[in-house]
Amino acid sequence: MHAPAQVDAAAELLRTLGAPVRLAVLVQLLDGPLCVHELVDALYDAGRPVSQPLVSQHLRRLRTAALVVTSRRGNEVLYALADSHVGHIVRDALRHVDHDTD
Repeated sequence: MHAPAQVDAAAELLRTLGAPVRLAVLVQLLDGPLCVHELVDALYDAGRPVSQPLVSQHLRRLRTAALVVTSRRGNEVLYALADSHVGHIVRDALRHVDHDTD
């Protein structure tokens, strides 16, 4: 049995993942770290054109939720999945949706 605080935290995690742009950002990060402008380009290429300020805003929310971490590459800030659990959640959600459409 899970404590109410754990259930509440899991619900907050799912709310954070519930924004399509945030989930799309995490999908892009499945392949490895990217900086903001690389994410903007990748999202555009994936058919989800969004502005750099909007991507930055969603990255802040993902970082606050401990779903992404940052590092530096010269002057750029790289964003990466915080851990393998985040990747599993994203992949499992995508598999679930793919499975439902079969």
